[in-house]
Amino acid sequence: MATTPVPTAEHPMDDDARRLAELGYKQELRRKWSGFSNFAISFSIISILAGCFTTFGQAWNNGGPVAISWGWPLISLFILIIGFCMAELVSAYPTAGGIYWWAATMGRPVHGWFTGWLNLIGLVAVTASVDYGCATFLNLTLSALFDGWAGTLRQAFVLFVIILVLHGLINIFGHRIIDVLQNVSVWWHVAGAAAVVAILVLVPDNHQSFQFVFTERFNNSGFGDGDTAGLTFWFYVLPLGFLLTQYTITGFDACAHVSEETRGASQAAARGLWQSIFYSAVGGWILLLAFLFAATDVEAINAAGGFSGAIFESALTPVFFKVVIIISTIGQFFCGMSCVTSMSRMAYAFSRDRAVPGWRLWSRVDRNGTPVNAIIGATLAGLVLTLPALYESSAGIPIAFYAVVSVAVLGLYLSFLIPIALRLRMGDRFVPGPWTLGRKYKLLGWIAVIEIAVIAIYFVLPIVPAGVPGNDGFTWSAVNYAPLAVGGVLLVVAVWWYASARKWFAGPVRTVDDPAPAPDPAPVDGPG
Repeated sequence: MATTPVPTAEHPMDDDARRLAELGYKQELRRKWSGFSNFAISFSIISILAGCFTTFGQAWNNGGPVAISWGWPLISLFILIIGFCMAELVSAYPTAGGIYWWAATMGRPVHGWFTGWLNLIGLVAVTASVDYGCATFLNLTLSALFDGWAGTLRQAFVLFVIILVLHGLINIFGHRIIDVLQNVSVWWHVAGAAAVVAILVLVPDNHQSFQFVFTERFNNSGFGDGDTAGLTFWFYVLPLGFLLTQYTITGFDACAHVSEETRGASQAAARGLWQSIFYSAVGGWILLLAFLFAATDVEAINAAGGFSGAIFESALTPVFFKVVIIISTIGQFFCGMSCVTSMSRMAYAFSRDRAVPGWRLWSRVDRNGTPVNAIIGATLAGLVLTLPALYESSAGIPIAFYAVVSVAVLGLYLSFLIPIALRLRMGDRFVPGPWTLGRKYKLLGWIAVIEIAVIAIYFVLPIVPAGVPGNDGFTWSAVNYAPLAVGGVLLVVAVWWYASARKWFAGPVRTVDDPAPAPDPAPVDGPG
């Protein structure tokens, strides 16, 4: 295993390495990322060129334009509040373990145990969903470019496997340029999204009205017989549409997972975390509004199950249609690359603390400071999770994809919930880092906890009537298997905890003795 030389008078320990040593770890990963690179990885994982394109249909079918034009900024505000709460925590505890390390430190080992597993399955799922979405758009791109390409479900899955392997290889062998690629990804997302908006504004001959974009409601879910005014619509169907926002703006915990590789992490990671949410929320809303104004052929979009590609195909010329989907596909490829980076760092850190079976293997780094085995193992887990996508759903929408999306949202946000709740419980006993919420932590923390609890209920529910056991036309291919996947993992983890792990898992395992502490920097207030 690669190690860091012992500090000497000629080579003193810098502030980042000192703080990491105070938290109990040697500097094993290479600390060469800038603050912008730290922001870039979360911005890339959020990826408005991925989530806005791939999960648009979920909001279109469950609420229609209002679920997007009003739902996006509303849910984004709640997610930003969650981000503020997490920014305070990463400032205090800038470690690769991130979320579960915070829980174990502020609570007990059991909190860290469950948080770690939830976070890990969420990261695996978000990587799988992004790469599968990328494969779907690449499949569409190849169908548009080559007449002989059929664009079948099996072809999409083969492309998914190829993309997943490529992302693993880039993360293993691209250690010298991975941070540069994250920076390139940011500019691709900014320029690409701007180009798509410009195309959707300038190229179509007609656009929808403001009334359509901000007041029109659809209920293509199959629940409530298409009604858009009753209680079923407002309290069941419409909230399901919010999955678009909740899924797109996630994965921002990557700022924590690469904090051991970031210079000035206590401030840079905190800023990168909340800023990646804020800028993605603004850019994503503008992009989605452009989608809605260009969505003039409602029948064609409904016939395609709300798939965003139907908007571009019906509103644009063939050339501009290809340009838009190519821009999105490349952005999604960058996004998946960043997801593998974040996922592998979490797998490495959790294994370093001996929580993952075979931890000695997964916590090993090569001479370049790259957790190669963690990259391989985590990508294979993403492949296994996505296997149900091989079976076509009779519901007319990609149920398996939305299920993996739900697994990602549930795993990640539930893992965020535990340390935020523990921070509330600590109160004034919590010692903040240089970026702090001050007294605002109580209000923001409770809002975050309640919002996560609500989405955790909605996103385990059936997406279509055919996925409700006992309904006419019930089929297993239409079942939202998110509660089975997340619940199954939690059951195994709980049994494992009470049968064995509670006897030996003591939380984070120190790998270094305490250095002489450096003076604490003056706190910097957070929002407001």
